[in-house]
Amino acid sequence: MALQAAAIALPAVGWAVHSGFLARRLATARRDPLTGLHTRAGWTARAERLITGTPDSLVLLLDLDDFKAINDTHGHAAGDAVLTATAARLTAWCDRHGIAARLGGDEFTAIVAHPDRTTGLAALTAALRRPVPYRGCLLPVSASVGSCRIADLPVATLTDALAAADAAMYAAKGHGRRSTHL
Repeated sequence: MALQAAAIALPAVGWAVHSGFLARRLATARRDPLTGLHTRAGWTARAERLITGTPDSLVLLLDLDDFKAINDTHGHAAGDAVLTATAARLTAWCDRHGIAARLGGDEFTAIVAHPDRTTGLAALTAALRRPVPYRGCLLPVSASVGSCRIADLPVATLTDALAAADAAMYAAKGHGRRSTHL
């Protein structure tokens, strides 16, 4: 009888272990391994739910200025330090009111449910401009930031908000790097 119970339980234990393994792999696939931020897929699902529940949300897109020069001058490890610092600064700015993600390369996004509870875009831009310490030197960092308030859109979709924030980010780059544009 005990042998029969073990024969029945063994596949169930195997499936439980396998399910746990798959769940961990799925969770890590939705996180950027360098910064720990959500990837596009993980962020998009959460951002769409946030937009539905909070129509006054603010969507940001930011791109590091002259990032290639950091990699070329100081090496890729220095670039990784800048990306990690940017992720930490963006996460701190979002606090518990939003979600940040690394879309790839040196491009980041965030959505904040209650932008009035954050320190404001000027504070974010100032935080992003702080030099990053790396191996005894300070690496210059800045970012161009574009934003879009969901309430300002004719139709409140994440796709439209990202497109508007992207246009605002490129407008900020056009006004000179290291800017914010709404």
